[in-house]
Amino acid sequence: MFETRRANAKDKVIVTAAVCGAVPTKADNPNLPTQPRELADSIIECYKAGAAVAHIHVRDDQDNPTMNIDKFTETVNLVREAMCPIILNLTTSGAPNVTDEERMMPFVNLRPELASFDAGTMNWLHSSVFVNEPQFLEKLGLKMQAVGVKPEIEVFDMGMLNTALYYLKKGILKAPLHFQICLGAPGGLEANVESLLYVVNHLPENCTWGTFGIGKGAMEITLAALSLGGNIRTGFEDNVYFNKGELAKSNAQFVTRIADLAKLANKQLATPDEAREILGLK
Repeated sequence: MFETRRANAKDKVIVTAAVCGAVPTKADNPNLPTQPRELADSIIECYKAGAAVAHIHVRDDQDNPTMNIDKFTETVNLVREAMCPIILNLTTSGAPNVTDEERMMPFVNLRPELASFDAGTMNWLHSSVFVNEPQFLEKLGLKMQAVGVKPEIEVFDMGMLNTALYYLKKGILKAPLHFQICLGAPGGLEANVESLLYVVNHLPENCTWGTFGIGKGAMEITLAALSLGGNIRTGFEDNVYFNKGELAKSNAQFVTRIADLAKLANKQLATPDEAREILGLK
């Protein structure tokens, strides 16, 4: 179960490093980490730069997105063996055409502190359908409770927020909730301040939240989150460019920029232990 006591987070910002994702490729940016050793090294670098959470996807030997438990296990073990205290957040939606059990196996077997809970189905325009059926979401929420892993509720549109609030009433999800507001995905809410404010203004009381913008909206959302007291996700999953026309050198480069911006806003990056307290993790 999760402790509800939390730190005063007004001057703290939790940075999540989303180091790989399922969409970018090394053709998009050759610095993208994809294999377990690369992923673990990038996660540790991000921790040293100030990240408190690592959101983890993995790839198969050909760098295609996968939910292969061996790839997750190797990556997680490399981070843990390095005694890196960063909070691990494993995806449950890292590849298409996998079973419910394959989607849940990484967090069931490896027991990270967080795992993603994508709260609805969405059309990825010009691509595919991101399927999260009600039966799976109910199974997912109850399994996370059973194994003591806290859901990070991914919200790509207002329907997903309403779905999460419905599952809170049903007991599929338990308060205090933690939301990740995902902006700029094709088919979801746009990455702008108007979208962010609309979602934030409808969040339930006594919750925590973070956000990110995909592509060109990243900086606008980062600055807005700092102003609103939110937490921030950054990394190659959401952007392969550091600036317009400039490929990012590493995930840690993104984290360092947020640390610099937070300092200008008179805020500090939360350590993993401070993030645990803010998020109500045991």
